[in-house]
Amino acid sequence: MPDGPVIRAATAADEQAIDGVIREAFAATEFGQQGEARLVRMLAADGDVMVSLVAERDGAIVGHVLFSRMGVEADGAPLSGAGLAPVSVVPAMQGQGIGDALIRAGLDVLRGQDVAISFVLGHQSYYPRFGYSPDLAARFASPFAGPHFMAMMLDSDAIWPQGGRVDYAPAFGRLG
Repeated sequence: MPDGPVIRAATAADEQAIDGVIREAFAATEFGQQGEARLVRMLAADGDVMVSLVAERDGAIVGHVLFSRMGVEADGAPLSGAGLAPVSVVPAMQGQGIGDALIRAGLDVLRGQDVAISFVLGHQSYYPRFGYSPDLAARFASPFAGPHFMAMMLDSDAIWPQGGRVDYAPAFGRLG
């Protein structure tokens, strides 16, 4: 088994490679390419990217993860939050732990930025392994509410807020 990928911060020079990874990864899914590459570009143009990491193997970018700024109000006060979307791995490298490594590295960067909470809209069987919970997300009013909407406190010892509201960065609303 070859060494794991190198995870590093994305740079402006990576933009085309990231775009290609996202398009290839989502073209191979049941959902098809639904604008994820455009979303990443819009979030960057708006200044809402909090964490953007790439995975390199043999000098090629094979994966990418992005966390963007969210508007979060919890128990009547603002709370620093980040949304995970998208995470992409080229199809030939899927199933090798690259997405897992990207997400875990991104969560670590967010913890270093004192971000309190992260949200994701995704597969219920995949994201709980990182600590995401639909029960926590259900406490927040959101247009994305439902069983695939999950949240996690980045400090695992933090007390869960009783309720609030969460909004993704404006680019999400402009995708339609």
